[in-house]
Amino acid sequence: MDTNPHLLAVAERLFYERGFMATGMDALAKAAGMSSRTLYKHAGSKTDLIVAVLEARDRRFFALIDRPSVAALFGAHETWIATEGAHGCLFLRALGETGGVDPTIAGVVLRHKERLHKCIARMVQAHTGRRNAVTAQQILLLFEGAVAASAWQGVKAVRAASRAATQLLEAQ
Repeated sequence: MDTNPHLLAVAERLFYERGFMATGMDALAKAAGMSSRTLYKHAGSKTDLIVAVLEARDRRFFALIDRPSVAALFGAHETWIATEGAHGCLFLRALGETGGVDPTIAGVVLRHKERLHKCIARMVQAHTGRRNAVTAQQILLLFEGAVAASAWQGVKAVRAASRAATQLLEAQ
């Protein structure tokens, strides 16, 4: 399916601000300036639209963190907050709001989180010169915690997590 880029942007904004379940297809159609029929033509089902939004967000996120550095990862999140806002992790929200029972949504979330974990593992290896699964997991948890806490603390949470991640790496 080739989802309309304008619809994707509108849907992502509404899902992020209001939630997946609280955002109905009629509200999406109205916000996108299209009829319900046109919305369904472009989006398919709501599940298809959620998947398309998450896949687009995944591409944008990983394009932003293309540098192999833990400091760059946290710095990219600060940039993300400045441009996208801070309402927590859209992927985890999708999983939580849908109960994890839809295999297509759960699959997109799992692929994103696995990709993030592998990316952080490569960053740790680049910094230390060796693989360290424990440190990679710890930094992943610091990053995920910073994403969640930034919803109420803003960049302060990201900076604190970044300092902790740097201390972990320097202790290696």
